[in-house]
Amino acid sequence: MTLSGDVCVVTGACGFLGEKLVRLLLEEEKLAEIRLLDRNIQSELIQSFDDCKGETKVSVFEGDIRDRELLRRACKGAALVIHTASLIDVIGATEYSELYGVNVEGTQLLLEICIQENVASFIYTSSIEVAGPNPRGDPIINGNEDTHYSSCLKFSYSKTKQEAEQICLQANGELLHNGGQLATCALRPMYIYGPGCRFTLGHMRDGIRNGNVLLRMSRREAKVNPVYVGNAALAHLQAGRALKDSQKRAVMGGNFYYISDNTPPVSYSDFNYAVLSPLGFGIQERPILPFPLLYLLSFLMELLHVVLRPFLKFTPPLNRQLLTMLNTPFSFSYQKAHRDFGYSPRYDWEEARKCTSDWLASVLPAKRQRINSK
Repeated sequence: MTLSGDVCVVTGACGFLGEKLVRLLLEEEKLAEIRLLDRNIQSELIQSFDDCKGETKVSVFEGDIRDRELLRRACKGAALVIHTASLIDVIGATEYSELYGVNVEGTQLLLEICIQENVASFIYTSSIEVAGPNPRGDPIINGNEDTHYSSCLKFSYSKTKQEAEQICLQANGELLHNGGQLATCALRPMYIYGPGCRFTLGHMRDGIRNGNVLLRMSRREAKVNPVYVGNAALAHLQAGRALKDSQKRAVMGGNFYYISDNTPPVSYSDFNYAVLSPLGFGIQERPILPFPLLYLLSFLMELLHVVLRPFLKFTPPLNRQLLTMLNTPFSFSYQKAHRDFGYSPRYDWEEARKCTSDWLASVLPAKRQRINSK
């Protein structure tokens, strides 16, 4: 199955994952039109698609995901919506009302418009943080969609992504205005890395400030399995193609899928070292403080945040949820995605690592100069 001749909408089209997905769609599909929806669209990015768009029409819809009329114009006549847009906040810097408005209410509104405009298929980009880890730090090693896990999400980002995912999956089978039925599924990528990842860039900046030594915030045994952005984008494309097949559509509808690849399981800190060590960075042998002490410090900073909120905007650089996530073994298999819609990673670890390290090397001199000049 292909998407040839279809109109596809990608929300968050200028984001880290969205941009890679748009480029992949242009390179591998002969879409009639691809519609890019994002809050801020850079003209340079749109121009960069010229070399791969072929006959596909590229249309821009700039604005807020909560703008009903914008969504209606973007979805009119579309066959597939891939909803990657969301506010990502792992340190609590964004007000809950804003996170909820974009991640939950924006998703709900988009689904309503899809039903009204007879959009047949809807793919939601969820997150591994929907699964956990829970506050106890209970591990999962090579889990799958049937793995039972007692999860109690405390973090605002995780909670809003979980609620949005549930709304998406519950909409599967909704009757469209033309008499058809909406098919929905959700993809839960692991931590996504690759060229353009702002989190890896942040760790590199911290390493520069620390004399080219990366900070260790996770224990070596807390292994996770990150996914390369090229493979995460490919999973969305393959899911979109599969939803056009009536048999696969019946299987996939209303389900979520973990998206990983063959990146070796490793702790978050050791992953940063794996992609930054070729650039001359070292890493601390052990965390700066024992885990129980870091946990207590995180609690005290959260408490200070609550006390100061009426008078001062203070965002703790670390919180208990983030610390637990960084120090809990949490890895998942992609076999269900392979079985149901044929997902197989295209990029192996060596290629993914080289692409990531090469990109970091290209931006390192400017980052180093900016930091050292302060």
